[in-house]
Amino acid sequence: MEKDTIYYVLGALAFIYLLIGMRNRRQAKGRKNRKFMDNYKRREDKE
Repeated sequence: MEKDTIYYVLGALAFIYLLIGMRNRRQAKGRKNRKFMDNYKRREDKE
């Protein structure tokens, strides 16, 4: 039983790592889709 415990712990850590990775990827995709500086207006260059 104690030999299997390390595999259960490593499996749980891998599962948590995958969950965090999926959540971060979804948040990054949401940030990428949002328009950056949406209301930004370029000032006219004076020549």
